[in-house]
Amino acid sequence: MKMTKIVAAAALVATAAPAFAAQPVTGRWITEDKAAVVEIAPCGQSLCGKIVKFLKTPSQGVDQKDTKNPDKSKRSRKLMGLPVLTSFKEDGDEWRGEIYDPKAGKTYRSLLQRKSSGVMEVKGCIGPFCKTQIWTKAG
Repeated sequence: MKMTKIVAAAALVATAAPAFAAQPVTGRWITEDKAAVVEIAPCGQSLCGKIVKFLKTPSQGVDQKDTKNPDKSKRSRKLMGLPVLTSFKEDGDEWRGEIYDPKAGKTYRSLLQRKSSGVMEVKGCIGPFCKTQIWTKAG
């Protein structure tokens, strides 16, 4: 009888574990300001996201460069194709990595969490303070 309870408890734990796994975040996502589409895909051992489409043309046109980057050697890079999400790894029910804001030229610690099939929460953090955006799945 005791063994049956142990097996039942182990089975319950085994089936409950996937509920805490992070939902996939790969695919194409529209940024909260509806300015761009970011495609998230595997890159090496992690996930990365790059700008694949402008929905609002940048101030300097579609060939806009990464002019705000603090690293002068990177200021000639085009925003189109620029990796803005880097080194994301699954951690429980979310993904952790870094997000780059080309409008400010700053990189932040970031968390991604899928909220539903068409919604993802994107956080950029400095220390304990985070700013949250909601990105929507691109059709």
